[in-house]
Amino acid sequence: MGKKSIKENKNIFFESREEAGLTRAQASELIGTISESRLEKMETEKTAIYPEDVVDMARAYKKPELCNYYCTHECRIGKTSVPEVKISTLSEIVLGMLSALNSLDRQKDRLIDITADGVISDDELPDFVNIQKELDQIDQTVESLKIWMASTIAEGKINKDKLDSLQKRA
Repeated sequence: MGKKSIKENKNIFFESREEAGLTRAQASELIGTISESRLEKMETEKTAIYPEDVVDMARAYKKPELCNYYCTHECRIGKTSVPEVKISTLSEIVLGMLSALNSLDRQKDRLIDITADGVISDDELPDFVNIQKELDQIDQTVESLKIWMASTIAEGKINKDKLDSLQKRA
């Protein structure tokens, strides 16, 4: 077993590997597509990390939230178009979703009024921005639920084959 790092400023990929209890050699072998030396360079930010690297690390470390982190912090497109997801419990996700849906339900008539003519006037803009924030909150809770599901599957707490079968039928 390799020695434990004492480096203080570890990036998320470095921390995730250590949380998985893997040395670089073990991680490289488990990932299969990244050499030990390249992994060291990625963890010490001496070389670029590519999306396929992150997907492979997320799978190997059983940490799907690495993909969201990469998209929201490293990817030029994702930084502006992907919501950053906060890791939450299932009950927190569901309560957040219900709260956002209830709020949007109360504002749906206003949204119809604002958009009915196909133009958003200056006096309608503040309400439209508030409604858009509610929609963003729903988007974020949906993404949180997806990451929660992926983590739960990776941990073996949900039968992936059965889930896939049920999703194909739906």
